[in-house]
Amino acid sequence: MQVNLRHNPSFTVARCVLAGGEPMRVEGGAMIAHSEGVALESKAQGGIMTGLKRSVLGGGSFFVTTYTAPPQGGWVDVAGVLPGDTVSIDVTPDQPFFLRRGSWIANSHGVEIDTQWGGMANLFGGEGGFGFRASGQGQALASVYGAVDVIDLEAGENVTIDTGHVVAYALDIRFQMRRAAQGRTIQSMKSGEGWVFDFFGPGRVLLQSRNPEAFAHWVAQTAPGETPREGLGGLGGGGGLGSFFN
Repeated sequence: MQVNLRHNPSFTVARCVLAGGEPMRVEGGAMIAHSEGVALESKAQGGIMTGLKRSVLGGGSFFVTTYTAPPQGGWVDVAGVLPGDTVSIDVTPDQPFFLRRGSWIANSHGVEIDTQWGGMANLFGGEGGFGFRASGQGQALASVYGAVDVIDLEAGENVTIDTGHVVAYALDIRFQMRRAAQGRTIQSMKSGEGWVFDFFGPGRVLLQSRNPEAFAHWVAQTAPGETPREGLGGLGGGGGLGSFFN
């Protein structure tokens, strides 16, 4: 699978070019368009319980769609829900990645996506505890809110990142979660930064320039007492954010 990005970084569309007979897996609702002859099959990948874990715990959809190119090859266009960039993560047998809850949108044949517990740090950091483990050999596509940054830490290097901005990280990297102002809850609250991750090299961390939770909080505060159609409750139908911004 070859990935070509366009309209980035604000409204990125990833075109996944497939060889003849090559399959790829796509998160439910992430497909925009595909070329003629591409076949698709949608099912609860791994069975009903795996599908439930993926949707309830990992923030994905119950069904995963497999797209398979015809003999002459083809392409599939995919994109995330929020406006922003898309990143292709190279996954190898000795370098699996943990993907933030709800960020996975597609992967090449040879990569397995499983729901994984990300640890108590992710739970209390606002990430829901669970995410996705990308393992195997190939590419995993993750959507981000805003632009994507990639930080490669050398041995002895470390970086501090707000929990809401972490998109993915290599599973062999060391990290810890703490209050932004160490040991001082009040100072953390006053700074507006509740929790942060400290990552210690060597390893790779991917982050997004915007925080989805912060945006949702801003919308809720900006439209207090509005009807579900104009507030966050309208995301599932009616006007949603479209009504809010119009």
